[in-house]
Amino acid sequence: MGEKRESFTNKIGFMLSCVGAAIGLGNIWLFSWKLGKYGGAAFLIPYFIFVALFAVVGLVGEISFGRMMKRGIFGLSEILKDINIPFKNLLPIIPIISVAGVFTFYVIVFGWVIRYFFSYLTGAINGVEYGAYFGSIAGQAASIPWHILGVVLSVVVISFGVVKGIEKLNKIIMPLMFVLFLGLMVRSLTLPNAIDGVKFLLQPKWSMLEDPMTWIMALGQAFFTVGLSGSALLVYGSYLGDDVEIPASVVQTCFLDTTAALMAGFIIIPAAFSFGLDAGSGPALLFITIPAIFSNIPGGQILGGLFFLSVIFAALSSAINQLEVPVEAIMDRYKISRIKAAIIVGTIATVIGLFLDMNMEWFGKFADFVSIILIPLGAVIGLGVYFYYVDKQRVIDEINKGSSVKVGALILWLGRYIFIPGTAAIIVLGLVYGSIG
Repeated sequence: MGEKRESFTNKIGFMLSCVGAAIGLGNIWLFSWKLGKYGGAAFLIPYFIFVALFAVVGLVGEISFGRMMKRGIFGLSEILKDINIPFKNLLPIIPIISVAGVFTFYVIVFGWVIRYFFSYLTGAINGVEYGAYFGSIAGQAASIPWHILGVVLSVVVISFGVVKGIEKLNKIIMPLMFVLFLGLMVRSLTLPNAIDGVKFLLQPKWSMLEDPMTWIMALGQAFFTVGLSGSALLVYGSYLGDDVEIPASVVQTCFLDTTAALMAGFIIIPAAFSFGLDAGSGPALLFITIPAIFSNIPGGQILGGLFFLSVIFAALSSAINQLEVPVEAIMDRYKISRIKAAIIVGTIATVIGLFLDMNMEWFGKFADFVSIILIPLGAVIGLGVYFYYVDKQRVIDEINKGSSVKVGALILWLGRYIFIPGTAAIIVLGLVYGSIG
């Protein structure tokens, strides 16, 4: 590679970077709605089962595979060079394209978040009709400058490298995000009738466990919430030292990811119930319902600004992880500097994204194709190679390396017989039911 390979400086920096990659916009507008709709506290039973079988197994696999190769996803080529598999030279391309595709549309939504933050900062959000305000941005040329700003912020962070960029940023913004979430949650829970929102979130509806959709949605949430893709956390693992306990770091990541999702739910849902507003899922919740909530709360402009600042932290930390995958791949393949690779990828993503800026139908179709098909397919490819084609003992030893609790054999078994077949099933379920994540 054109530059000496960096590594995370310590376990905390690595773990917070993984948390930053995992916590994204989906935690904020999807998890709490699913929790309420599909059984309240009862939904947590299938969710935690699938977190153990998919999120934990998948992340341990990705990170340990990256550490073993000391390369990003192009390390697959080295593993497959003596194995007769059709199109083996093309296999690493799919995980790269899938994560680059997520970055391409994700950073557009990141731009909307930045726009809202500045609207609260300047007071431009006051007195507007929120549906019309969002409509004036999404699918319109007005989103382009903010979209570009989101790309530039991501490229700048990545250009500083693993230690001075990715790790340093996450060490700052992840604790700040949790502090902001905590303060906003306390305020939300003190609103009139907020207890109705708490009941919606947590009151067990045990009968929902008999509904297959509850289990399907829990599976999708567990898989997609931590950013599994076969390459995104793999590239972070490639910057990792042998002294880090990967299974323990993954459990901590999954715990904090779920904690952030629950905190977002306890900010949004009780407040929505307090003011009789729709707590449904999707972009409307973040960009229409939440501003309407803050407009009804004393000091709402300040609280709204702090909320969207915390969302900026969540979005940026995920965006830089998505960007790092193609950037590292280009550095690896073409031996160019990190800055040049970041500018190249950022420029290509921006150009493609401009078409999505102007047409929400194209945006939706592009996002669905990448999310429903390419992302789980990339996970099947990347982790399928690791779990099936790398020497069994080598995989077990890599997972156990630096760990006091030896779970390598268990992770390998679950990876081969639960994770890979289950991820293939997620692609089918996504095609049948639409996005389940």
